Amino acid sequence: MTAPFPFSAIVAQDEMKQAMILTAIDPSIGGVLVFGDRGTGKSTAVRALAALLPPITVVDGCPVNSAKVADVPDWARAGPKLKEVPTPVIDLPLGASEDRVTGALDIERALAQGERAFQPGLLARANRGYLYIDEVNLLEDHIVDLLLDVAQSGVNVVERDGLSIRHAARFVLVGSGNPEEGELRPQLLDRFGLSVEVASPKDIDTRIEVMRRRDDYENDNAAFMLRWQAEDAAIRDRILTARKALRDLTTSEANLRDVAELCLALGSDGLRGELTLLKAARAFAAWRDDTALTRSHIRAAAPMALRHRLRRDPLDEAGTGARVGRIVEETLG
Repeated sequence: MTAPFPFSAIVAQDEMKQAMILTAIDPSIGGVLVFGDRGTGKSTAVRALAALLPPITVVDGCPVNSAKVADVPDWARAGPKLKEVPTPVIDLPLGASEDRVTGALDIERALAQGERAFQPGLLARANRGYLYIDEVNLLEDHIVDLLLDVAQSGVNVVERDGLSIRHAARFVLVGSGNPEEGELRPQLLDRFGLSVEVASPKDIDTRIEVMRRRDDYENDNAAFMLRWQAEDAAIRDRILTARKALRDLTTSEANLRDVAELCLALGSDGLRGELTLLKAARAFAAWRDDTALTRSHIRAAAPMALRHRLRRDPLDEAGTGARVGRIVEETLG
C-alpha cells in the first residue's frame, strides 16, 4: 500500500495546511471546513497530516480505538494487549446509510450463532482520529442531524433492533465542498471550528511544481518519500512540542477582551466564535513557540475561526474573509 503524499510536499494552500495543523495541536478546536475548487489537495492534506502524526496506542481488537482496557465497551471483544496504529482517517461517503454510520445489529452473527451483537459503524472507527466528508454540503439531512448530536456529546448512541449501545466518538471533523453546489446547513456549519477557502493556483510556476511533485510521487515513490521525510518529521516534532506548550501558555485579560470585542464587532452568532478563536489563537501561539498570547496570534487565527460564522451580506462583494480582515484591522489596529 502506497504511503500518503507527504504533508510538507503539498504546494501552496498555506492557510489550509495551517488550519489542519492547529486542529492537530488542539483537537477541541472542532475540525476544519475547506471550501473551494476540486483538485486543490483537500483530501490529500488531511490524509497527509494524519500520516505524519505519531501513532496512537489502542487496545488490540477494540473497534473504537480505546486507549485503555478499562475504556473498552462492554459489547466489544478485545484482548488486554496494547498496540500502536496510525491515526485513523475515515471517509464518510455521501450515500452512506445511518446504520453504516452509527453501527447496527450484526446480522451475520445473529443468523450464524443466534446472538444479538453490535456491528460498529464509521463513527466507531473514526474515534481518536479524523472523519472526512467530501462534498459535505450535499450530505443528507438525517445524517447531518446525527453528526450534530455526536459532535456535541462525543458519544455515539444506538438504540434500535433491541440494542442499546453507547461508545466514545471523538474525532476531528474535516469537510470539503464546492459552495456553488449548495449551502451548508447553519447548524453543521457552526460545528466546524475553522473554515478555509482554497483555489487552484493562478501562476504557471506553481502549477508546474504541483505536476512535478505528483509525478515524482507516483513514478519514483521511494526517493520522493525519502526527500520529504525530514520536513514531515520536523512538522511532527513542532506539533508535539506545541501540544505540551499549550498548558503553560499565558493568556491575559486583555487577550480575552480583544477576542470578545472582535466577535462583537463582527456580529458573529452565539459564543462559539469567541471560544474557537481563543483556542485557535492559543494553538497558533504554541505552534510559533511563543510563551504568551498576543494580538498578532489573534489576528492570524481570526479569518479561519470566524469567516463562516458571519451573516451573509449581499451588498458586500468582497466576501466574508475580506470582511473579517477589515474589521480585525479596525478593532485591533
